Amino acid sequence: MFDKLRSALKALSKAITERTLDEKEVDKLLWDFKVALMESDVAYEVVEELTSRLKGEIVGTKIQRSMNSSDYIKERLMNVVKEIFSGAKQFDMLDMIKKKNALGEPFIILFLGVNGTGKTTTIAKSANILKKSGFSVILACSDTHRAGAIEQLTEHANRLSVKVISQKYGADPAAVARDAVLHAKSRKIDVVLIDTAGRMQTSKNLMEEMAKITRVVNPDLKIFVGDALAGNDAVSQAKEFQEFTNFDAAILTKTDADVKGGAALSIAYVTGKPIIYLGTGQSYDDLVAFNVDSFVSSLFEEK
Repeated sequence: MFDKLRSALKALSKAITERTLDEKEVDKLLWDFKVALMESDVAYEVVEELTSRLKGEIVGTKIQRSMNSSDYIKERLMNVVKEIFSGAKQFDMLDMIKKKNALGEPFIILFLGVNGTGKTTTIAKSANILKKSGFSVILACSDTHRAGAIEQLTEHANRLSVKVISQKYGADPAAVARDAVLHAKSRKIDVVLIDTAGRMQTSKNLMEEMAKITRVVNPDLKIFVGDALAGNDAVSQAKEFQEFTNFDAAILTKTDADVKGGAALSIAYVTGKPIIYLGTGQSYDDLVAFNVDSFVSSLFEEK
């Protein structure tokens, strides 16, 4: 995965020679780097930030003959990329759940995102992780608009042996979410996972719907689910959801098929929110915790 972004980073590091680089030389090298980043679906503002920081790192720098110039630039690049992610404060979701449960209350997670990103499947994968971590889980189908949404979530619930709360199509999504929370409180269930609609063609109504659900159930976490293959579209979607819902974290799906890799970097930068999981396949176990150091190192692995 992330082949294009990896290639862009490597190409720049190998272009540096063993001498002091002036600003004109650096600008020429960075122009090709900028183009490569944009072709990797890195958002324009992130491209500008990356190249600006990197330029400050290497203009006028004297690379000693004893140093490998490629390794030197690779190290600078890794640090700059890590700094992009450092603006988003990481957190331990499982620890947050334990603390809320200790108060005798269920932990409520609201999942957001457009249709087609793999949101419902991601909810099922999250339920699988939580069950394996010893938590009891209930699902709420607050997507009462998309045909098949209730059946899809119910099928996942049956496979995972968890309960799902739903009503008929056209029902009030906030009412479904409230019913699930009330059920969780009465049955001492640890976590409520709420599926929602994603009709971007009616974004104003959608955002109002998300706001109503938030007011009614006051979720502990709002998680944006983005499709890594959507590239800059995923970034635009994240921006819009961030503006209207102020979500807390993101999960990126389909990263196993993403050869460009720009979405993760861009979403973390433009929203300032952490990426907590990556979807890496179709099975319930294919949801892995996002680790900044591992992610950045993977961009520079020799292939």
